[in-house]
Amino acid sequence: MSFPELLDRIGGMGRFQVMHVAFLAIPLLMLASHNLLQNFTAGIPEHHCQVHVMTNYTHRVNLTASLHAEDLLRVSIPMDKSQKLEKCRRFVTPQWQLLNPNATSTNTIELDTEPCVDGWTYDKSLFTYTIITEWDLVCESRTLQQMAQSLYMAGVLVGSAVFGGLADRFGRRALLIWCYLQMGVTGICAAFSPNFTIYCIFRFLTGMAISGISVNSVSLCIEWIPTNVRAIVGTINGYSYTTGQFILAGVAYAIPDWRWLQLTISLPFFVFFLYSWLFVESARWLVISGKPERAVKGLRKVARINGKMEEGEKLSTEVLKSNMQKELSIAKSSHTITDLVRTTTMRKISCGVSCIWFSTSFSYYGLAMDLQNFNVNIYLTQLIFGAVDFPAKFISVLTIIFIGRRFSQAFSLVLAGLCILANIFVSQELQTLRMVFAVIGKGSLAASFNCAYIFSGELFPTVIRQTGLGLGSTMARVGSIMAPLVLLTGEFFPSLPLIIYGSAPILSGIATGLLPETHNVPLPETIDEVERQSKHTIKDELQMNVLLHST
Repeated sequence: MSFPELLDRIGGMGRFQVMHVAFLAIPLLMLASHNLLQNFTAGIPEHHCQVHVMTNYTHRVNLTASLHAEDLLRVSIPMDKSQKLEKCRRFVTPQWQLLNPNATSTNTIELDTEPCVDGWTYDKSLFTYTIITEWDLVCESRTLQQMAQSLYMAGVLVGSAVFGGLADRFGRRALLIWCYLQMGVTGICAAFSPNFTIYCIFRFLTGMAISGISVNSVSLCIEWIPTNVRAIVGTINGYSYTTGQFILAGVAYAIPDWRWLQLTISLPFFVFFLYSWLFVESARWLVISGKPERAVKGLRKVARINGKMEEGEKLSTEVLKSNMQKELSIAKSSHTITDLVRTTTMRKISCGVSCIWFSTSFSYYGLAMDLQNFNVNIYLTQLIFGAVDFPAKFISVLTIIFIGRRFSQAFSLVLAGLCILANIFVSQELQTLRMVFAVIGKGSLAASFNCAYIFSGELFPTVIRQTGLGLGSTMARVGSIMAPLVLLTGEFFPSLPLIIYGSAPILSGIATGLLPETHNVPLPETIDEVERQSKHTIKDELQMNVLLHST
């Protein structure tokens, strides 16, 4: 009897498993809120230099007091090429001649200007209070906004490596409890940060905690549920993240102050921390780690909750070890990260999976973190971007089941890239059309994530599957770190970010065509099995080509 069969004996997908999945899924609702938080806490409002007429020209106090605000701006702030107020420059002295109705703005180009030495005035109609307005992250400091998001994603990358390794040593439950606490503490500390540097430090630590929660929630969830419901549970977890995007839009609209918003989405993690002490540690991990007595105790508790107390009483350390011989033998086998590139087929799979994860995450966050660029209400845009994930993931599941993994992965990547590139040729005035292309592109990338989880897991053999998935996860984090930085290339050529974001998934989609199809193919257990399956697939394709040419 295997371990999955043992789980079936003590209740299968019983009451314990349902509660277990639910309590692990609830925190996932808040992960999207933190990943996409800077769309709102770092929103850039319209701004211009503070005028200095009243302070530097006291002999004109009566005149300036009688001026309308528009006239005061006209004599103080030059116009840019699009006839809007210049964001980063102001006239050295007020240009009173511009109040003449016959004066033209073309003459202002030759007038002396200076940087915003007295600070900026911000339009608070959309964003009341953000890190941009608090620390003046505009003009010469505008790159710091993207740097803050990249540092957060760097924390996610570091957390994936740190907490993934620690979970194998100390257990999923212990690390999950710690990450909930770290998430709450660092999130609140970020809300009370006195300066930008301290804010970035706490956001980095928050990113680490987010990664630990994501990795260990999935492990603890999967290791307690039967094999036949893993796909359903995986979909539930995916939709939990998607629902979190709706929550973020609503909460951000209700709380326009960045400090209170940061605080609001961090406090729930203290509730998650409190109830996480009730979680039961993975019996698989306990046995593999040489703690079968604790594993039996946990299994008996699960059996009691599921109403299978008699089956639970039959369990012993000897029974458990005999049922987990396969898991124990795999755990004892020595495999390293070098096995990912040891053979030709493994090198091809590793490179292909790396491209898929990198490009999907890279373009996904490139779109999701640039909502202001669409010139549509940012809260509505967030809702639409969240809503598209529901049909996109559902359609991807259908194509994965009925058509195949490779086609679904490649098609979603190529479609996303084409939609992103299409917006290069759409005028800024055609906001609706630009939004349609962006929404389809974002939905395609969400579908690509859905495919990648399944496709990657089936490509790697059991002995190095976690290592392979770790490689994919690492490349996804690298992509998410680079995505905000690519937006800065728009300073040199406005369409360059879209060209980069669109080209990456198309190239990865093409590379996906070189990977083997895993639909209806048994999961490989060893690297040798992967090689044999690859040779068998090549042989079948050659025979098919011969038949086609002969007809």
